[in-house]
Amino acid sequence: MRSRLAPRSARLAVTVAAAAALTTTTAATALAASGDIVRKSDVGQACGTNDLSFTLSPQKEAGGYFLITAKALPGITCYLEGTFPSAGFGSAADTHVTPLEQGVSETIKLSGSTAAYAGISPKSTNTNDGRQFSQLIVAVAGYEADAVAFRLSEPVLVDKPVATNWHTDPADAVPYTD
Repeated sequence: MRSRLAPRSARLAVTVAAAAALTTTTAATALAASGDIVRKSDVGQACGTNDLSFTLSPQKEAGGYFLITAKALPGITCYLEGTFPSAGFGSAADTHVTPLEQGVSETIKLSGSTAAYAGISPKSTNTNDGRQFSQLIVAVAGYEADAVAFRLSEPVLVDKPVATNWHTDPADAVPYTD
């Protein structure tokens, strides 16, 4: 009697699971050999949009921008990567923010009253070009499905919007665009 092979998708799932187990074992062995100790408290979850509360504050500095403040919801401790927020004034690609900073900032541990700040400039050009929008949509990169929409008090002219990375000091989140 011939044995039947498992369907291809089942074989693939088993292969992936085995590779993941091997990787985990290898990483744990490497840490043990190096003398590093992994503590449960050293491992944290990445912040998702739904782990945070956001506030928006219009600012006049640097030609006018929006300061976004992110705080962890009560009872949540998470880590926010020091990249720029996923944000846009509309659904068209040219209304989504691009990074103003060249590198990644420090990862920020958010818990309790600790806050992270990012600055979003709706206009990085020195022209009268652009389109007006009355809404800004903000999310943590990778968690756009849970985006938060802010209704702006008045329409803003948008042309090549930019954003700073997340920072622990609001002064570091001013988007100077020269």
